[in-house]
Amino acid sequence: MAETTREPKNQGQKKNQAAAKRAKPQRRVPERESQTAYQARLRKRRRKRITRVLIIVAAVLLIAGVVLLYLEKRTYHDISILKTSEQEDVVSTRYIEMAGNVLRYSPNEISLQTDDMETIWSEPYNMNNPVADVHGDYCVIADRDGTTLVFADKNGVTGTATTPYTIVKARTSADGLTAVILDSGDDTWIDYYSGDGSLIAENQTKIDDPGYPMDVAVSDDGVIMMVTYQFVDGSETTSYVAFYNFGDVGQNEDDRIVSGYTYDGVLIPQIQYLGGGDCVAIRDDGFTVYHGRQIPKEYKTVSVDKEIISTFYDDDRIGLVFRNDDKEKLYTMEVYNTDGALKFSKDFNIPYTNIRMSDDYIIMYNSSQVCVVNSRGIEKFNGTIDGTIKDFFKVGWNRYMMVLDSGVNLIKLS
Repeated sequence: MAETTREPKNQGQKKNQAAAKRAKPQRRVPERESQTAYQARLRKRRRKRITRVLIIVAAVLLIAGVVLLYLEKRTYHDISILKTSEQEDVVSTRYIEMAGNVLRYSPNEISLQTDDMETIWSEPYNMNNPVADVHGDYCVIADRDGTTLVFADKNGVTGTATTPYTIVKARTSADGLTAVILDSGDDTWIDYYSGDGSLIAENQTKIDDPGYPMDVAVSDDGVIMMVTYQFVDGSETTSYVAFYNFGDVGQNEDDRIVSGYTYDGVLIPQIQYLGGGDCVAIRDDGFTVYHGRQIPKEYKTVSVDKEIISTFYDDDRIGLVFRNDDKEKLYTMEVYNTDGALKFSKDFNIPYTNIRMSDDYIIMYNSSQVCVVNSRGIEKFNGTIDGTIKDFFKVGWNRYMMVLDSGVNLIKLS
């Protein structure tokens, strides 16, 4: 008779229990709940989850909006010094923002520093009256009434040039191409240089045709050079704004002038390229904005009936300052966008000597007082400073460079 081997009863039960644990549980619809009701319950759960997520997102956005509104409306009443340097020759040294850093230049040296006043690079030169123009990552240092030009970018000096006549003004582009107004005594010249200092083009101008060059500006890509001329027609002062195209579009045009506009009885002492290829001519009776990257055209003219005593601008805004008769509010500023629409008007009573746009803020100061206004016209700071202020500009979020007669301070508003 064959023998039959039987597993112990307890061992068989253990195997069955282990197999049950390894088996993936199946989610079943409860026997007493229909398939339709079950799906409806799942949809309800999903809606609740989505609603909770939306509530959380809305709460985060609300908090962010409150924080931004608080920062927008917040005003400051004091300053805190973050870093100071008392070894600077503030009499002959000048500072200007460049490529997110600070360009420092004097009659014998140019250097780029971080906003913490650490030197990135420096190069020596010799000038009597250096004046800087910065556009993005590029700059030109011109010896006004001299003949020396130094070209640089964020990495260092890229070239130098010696002009044949004395320098009146130099303006650079975001590509490092530079236009220079020169005075030979009898005539004036407008020369065009590359970033390595080589001469690209030269243009002689006459007092009667097209007039005396008052200012020059260069487009971001360096293709267009904008020049404002002034001449006298009979007894009336007339201005002429010309656009020179140094690309393919201008090669078949006389003197490469692709467009030009004459303004009788109007003085245009200042012109500037803005953001997006727009440019502006500041007139004694307002301003005119031009559109067009290859052939600029008149787009919008804003006329005012008050005397303009100061102007300021950045890529998106144009500011005008007028004098008031009100002793409590000596001045009014009007800030426009590049479409000519008024963004805000603000009365103020600060006897400023300098006004500028700096990192989206309006900075006004004199030798002892500083006022900071944001792009919406909200006054962020207005106070007096110990020492004599030589320069003041924004270098980052709530960080400012303050140049005093005693040294240079990196500060924040508090």
